[in-house]
Amino acid sequence: MNAAAAARVVGLWRYPVKSMGGGPVDEVRLGPRGVVGDRLWAVRDLEDGRVATARRLPALLTCRARFTNEPPADVGPGRAWPVVVTLPDGAEVGSADPRVHDALTEVLGRPSRLEPLPPLTDRRAHRGGLRTAAAIRRELGLDPDEPLPDPSFLDARTLARLAVWSTPPGTFADVAGLHLLTTTSLATLAAAGVDADVRRFRPTALLEPVGTGREQAYPERAWVDHDLALGDARASVTMPTIRCVVPGHAQADGIAEDRGVSRAVAREAGRFLGVYAEVRDGGSLRVGDEVASLGRTPVPRAARVAGPVVRRVARPALRLGARLLP
Repeated sequence: MNAAAAARVVGLWRYPVKSMGGGPVDEVRLGPRGVVGDRLWAVRDLEDGRVATARRLPALLTCRARFTNEPPADVGPGRAWPVVVTLPDGAEVGSADPRVHDALTEVLGRPSRLEPLPPLTDRRAHRGGLRTAAAIRRELGLDPDEPLPDPSFLDARTLARLAVWSTPPGTFADVAGLHLLTTTSLATLAAAGVDADVRRFRPTALLEPVGTGREQAYPERAWVDHDLALGDARASVTMPTIRCVVPGHAQADGIAEDRGVSRAVAREAGRFLGVYAEVRDGGSLRVGDEVASLGRTPVPRAARVAGPVVRRVARPALRLGARLLP
């Protein structure tokens, strides 16, 4: 380990279909949209036309998806790769099988269709952002009298995307291509009596901190606004991950429903667990690779100027942004 080392990779996951279970892998390729092949497919809710998420249709989590074989490096928008979906009863159905749509409709209780990530030119496929405060409350599991979280940790670009898009055009990931979580954060929750099974939180990478990071309750928070070397790739940590209701839902592989998990994360961790990051320079990342801090990410002047404005208008922007933007 060198002096700048922050952590070591102890687990990697890839999720071929948005909101379904994925599987652990020993190595991933990182590209501009995150892990190559990650969230390459999604289920569309045909009743409201939006990309379905486990926040609204938690039964998605009881399905699992895997690729038929390793996808090539050029998969992405407009270029999918076949997947096999394992249903809650253990039956398997492939993405090329026309019965897959009826099978998912039965599991979800709503007319549904499995779809590949569309070309970048098809922006309509991603419409459907958080248009009301009530929608935000539902997705975060808030009671009617609970205050909305302070969204000042979000930049103006992310606020606009959340208001307009169900997922940003070009990806089926909610906010960012990478989600990083540390073993220390999970241990902090476990010590408070929380079921901190890493699979509940669906990270891209589970990291074991080294050095002083091991002494902090949630060490990855110190990486926000920093660049990291991840194996031979580079990423910028953009924001802490705000947790919704998903960790408390039942999932594939015998993870039982526990609605207390989300409440406990809110109580013990202020509703933030893990961090989001965006890939700056692609490369490979393997279990056992080190993660090194490269220092703070230079903040563009436009972002510095927008910061005070975001803090003043962030909450109404989340509620009304979709009406203000084309």
